[in-house]
Amino acid sequence: MAATYDLILTGGTVVNHDGRGARDIGVRGGRIAAVGDLSQSSAGETIDCTGLHILPGVIDSQVHFREPGMEQKEDLETGSRAAVLGGVTAVFEMPNTKPLTTSEAALADKVARATNRMHCDFAFWVGGTRDNARDVGELERLPGAAGIKVFMGSSTGDLLVEDDEGVASILRNTRRRAAFHSEDEFRLRERLGERIEGDPSSHPVWRDELAALTCTERLVRVARRTRARIHVLHISTAEEIAFLEQHKDVATCEATPHHLTLSADDYARLGNLMQMNPPVRAARHRDGVWHGVAQGIIDVLGSDHAPHTLEEKQKTYPASPSGMTGVQTLVPIMLDHVNAGRLSLERFVDLSSHGPNRIYGIARKGRIAAGYDADFTIVDLKRRETITNAQQGSKAGWTPYDGKQVTGWPVGTVIRGKRVMWEGEIVTPSQGRAVEFSEALLKP
Repeated sequence: MAATYDLILTGGTVVNHDGRGARDIGVRGGRIAAVGDLSQSSAGETIDCTGLHILPGVIDSQVHFREPGMEQKEDLETGSRAAVLGGVTAVFEMPNTKPLTTSEAALADKVARATNRMHCDFAFWVGGTRDNARDVGELERLPGAAGIKVFMGSSTGDLLVEDDEGVASILRNTRRRAAFHSEDEFRLRERLGERIEGDPSSHPVWRDELAALTCTERLVRVARRTRARIHVLHISTAEEIAFLEQHKDVATCEATPHHLTLSADDYARLGNLMQMNPPVRAARHRDGVWHGVAQGIIDVLGSDHAPHTLEEKQKTYPASPSGMTGVQTLVPIMLDHVNAGRLSLERFVDLSSHGPNRIYGIARKGRIAAGYDADFTIVDLKRRETITNAQQGSKAGWTPYDGKQVTGWPVGTVIRGKRVMWEGEIVTPSQGRAVEFSEALLKP
């Protein structure tokens, strides 16, 4: 007797941990029920994916959606709208909101705000501080918690733990992998005079490569001393790649599309729009991060979507805030790199789906396999499009890639068996739920 499913995706090329091939996918109850030839089966809904590639749902593990407290820049609904328009099925949102996400109550408030309001699934990083260091082992296991995030260098917000002992006090109590913004605050303070008013190209001179490398070296030493696992966010220097290659037993790391795509040469064109922490640097550092991708040193991609209004970004540097949009452009920018031969489609899937599943211990996401959530990013590898400000779902309404032509485009976003986005339109109302983590289920 032929099997029946809620949904069948047919005719597409499935890309997964075992390569790529022409396979159908059957979905039942929001989860994958079968992968293979389902031509004799029936379903309540069928999506014809002929000519398209079906990827495991893309997981963006570093976004700033600014709610609560800075909703003029972004909120959970608009940020997640941008995510699904870009083919992203789940996001991990950062704790530097107002109030800071540093307590059980603040985390629960975010989860409540997001549930059935965000368009994609979600988890929230909890900020690690001196005040909550004793509690991080419990906070990181709460429903909806992605883990503990620590800022060792100042950025947007008030979450700064710059000294080794402060970091150690947190890492002594973590059991999951903790994530870090790794820039040496002491060096940043010493070099404030390197900033040139009105010249954003002085941003990477101030926040230089040594500030990044020194902090990452310190962080790894502290992690070893406290026997903790760490994740270094948004790697921006060639030297960090070479260093982290020697420390993969304790440290995983992330690359961003902007550090892989832009270079210091672009400040003349983009100015404050590409001002980020850590900065976009000289082309040799971009090439160094690509070396990390090619050699498998980089574990995941994150957009570091950090929106500000255009009015804010147009302030004279250094009064202009650091941050750019990115969650909606992660997939098309990286598919363009795939088409240019800089990485394989399988490696992109490893960075955007399998990698997050592996290093964060995500339950039932990141693979196309029976029993996993039916999350899919459906792409047209041959489609040529131009990225524009007008396409952006973010409240900020702009992208540093405005006018950039790319080859490769997300045409569909399916989350837990529901078609959420198709051909640039959101077709299912927001039904976002908290991502679950295997390590949060472990006994103390």
